[in-house]
Amino acid sequence: MMSYIKTAKKHIRRAPYQALAAVLIMTLTFFVATILAILAYASHSTLRHFETQPQIIAFLKNEATSEQVSVLQRELDTDSRVRNVRYVSKEDALEIYRKATSDKPVLSELVSPKVFPASLEFSVTDLSFAEEVIREVEQKETINQVAYTASLGSTKNIGEVVNNLRNITNYIRIGGLVLLGFLLTSSLLILLVILGMRISSRREEIEILQLIGATPGFIRAPFIFEGIFYALSGAFAGWLAATLGILYLTPSIASFFADIEVLPLTTQGLAILLGAILGSELLLSLMLGATGSFIALRRYLKI
Repeated sequence: MMSYIKTAKKHIRRAPYQALAAVLIMTLTFFVATILAILAYASHSTLRHFETQPQIIAFLKNEATSEQVSVLQRELDTDSRVRNVRYVSKEDALEIYRKATSDKPVLSELVSPKVFPASLEFSVTDLSFAEEVIREVEQKETINQVAYTASLGSTKNIGEVVNNLRNITNYIRIGGLVLLGFLLTSSLLILLVILGMRISSRREEIEILQLIGATPGFIRAPFIFEGIFYALSGAFAGWLAATLGILYLTPSIASFFADIEVLPLTTQGLAILLGAILGSELLLSLMLGATGSFIALRRYLKI
C-alpha cells in the first residue's frame, strides 16, 4: 500500500501543473456543492419554519363566550391538520403590544386591554392545508377575522406564499442537482484527460514493468491512488473555502432572517451540519476519483 502511495506522489511531483489543474477543478466542483447543500438546508428550514410556527391568527369576536372559545379550541386541537393551538387573551395581546413598542413606552400607556381582541393562534402541519383550514375557521360564528402572518396579515396571498416557498425549495434542489451533475461530469472528464496523459507519458515505463513481470494490479494501483488524491484534495479544499465563507457570513445571515433559523445557531449544530456535508463530499469524491481512474486505465492502458 505505502509503495503505491509513494509511486503516486512521485507521479504527481513530476507534473505539478497537471495535478494542480485537477485539484482546482475538483475544488470548484465541491465548493459549489457545499454552497448548494447549505442553500438546500436553508430553504428547507425556511419552509419548516412556516409549517411549525403559529402563523395563523383567528381573532375572536368581543361577544364570544369562554365556552364557545373552549369548544373551538378543542376542535382545532383534535384536527390532524392543525398543531400548536394557543389562546391569547386581551391582556396577553396588550403585553405583546407593549413589548413591540418598548422603545416608545408612551404608546402602551394610552391603550387598555379592551382595545385588543382575544385570539387563537395555531399552525398547520403542512402549508398546503393553510387555505382550507382558514376558510373553515372563518365560517365559525365566534371568529371576527383570520390573519396569516406569512402574508403580512392578509389571507388573499396565502396561496401565492405557499407556492412561492415550495417553488423556491424545489428550484434550489432541482437546479442544484443539475448544476452539480454538470460540474461532476466536467471534473470526471478532466480527470480522465489528465490521467490519460499521465499513462501515455509513461508508456515505455509501463512496458518495461510488464516485461520484468509486474502484475496488472501493481501497475494500475499508483494511477488509482493518484486519481483519488486529486478528488479528495479538491473536495476538502472546496469544502474548506465554502465553510470559511459561511462562517464569516453566518452572523449577518442570522441577523437578516431574525426569527427564521435558516442555519443552526449553535456551534455544535453548525459543526454537525458542516461535518455531514464534508463526510458526504469525501465519500462522493472517493467514488469519483476511483471511477475516473478505472475508466482512464481501461481506456488508455491495455494490460
